[in-house]
Amino acid sequence: MPPAPRILTAGDSALVAEYGDAIDVRVNARVRQLQRTLEASGHAGLVELVPTYRSLMVHYDPMVLSHEAVAGLVLGAAGHLPEDFGESARAVDIPVLYGGGEGPDLGDVAARSGLREEEVVELHAAGDYLVFMIGFMPGFPYLGGLPHAIATPRLATPRTLVPAGSVGIAGAQTGIYPSESPGGWRLIGRTPVRLFDARLDPPALLQAGDHLRFVPVSRADYDGIVREVERDAYRPLVRAVPAGP
Repeated sequence: MPPAPRILTAGDSALVAEYGDAIDVRVNARVRQLQRTLEASGHAGLVELVPTYRSLMVHYDPMVLSHEAVAGLVLGAAGHLPEDFGESARAVDIPVLYGGGEGPDLGDVAARSGLREEEVVELHAAGDYLVFMIGFMPGFPYLGGLPHAIATPRLATPRTLVPAGSVGIAGAQTGIYPSESPGGWRLIGRTPVRLFDARLDPPALLQAGDHLRFVPVSRADYDGIVREVERDAYRPLVRAVPAGP
């Protein structure tokens, strides 16, 4: 029998189904499987399902469903998830201009890692990153798969303004700022690709379960993509990923 999640109350119109306390690929896959199963049920009263690293927040209409009823739906769905399962996913290529003004912390990451800047870029761009969750701000992807050699702590003092598209490292995670924001991640590059556009449906380019690959580009290529994005003419390369845990 598959493991049952722990049910936590989150106010009077939401609960959390929690699987463990670690960032783990299989735990995260189970969270997304539970999300898809509940979405497919089409049950009246379920308002929104929000996956995280290791849990699923279930927003519901308390005028339609009680907390106990929602907990029963969640536990019932969780009890019928397969022990082993795979999922088809997308892989999205994200062009990045590393270093310089776009990546002001690249040298610091290199120094802390005992590597040359070129080696940091090579390692970062070689990763196959999983989008574990979207959070912090609309469209911000928390990515797992950063090579251990370039894991670097957050800045001691966050910046008051991080440009949209900045690619950063924080501990064992890497991510991309979709919009201008304060932030403490160490910035190693920048992408011209829009990760969030309220005009689109869905507005976020990435979603939990997607895979991502960073593709280093030159200044000339970066500037060319900027012009395409400004004309709404740029579309990132999206590939299919075979089913897997």
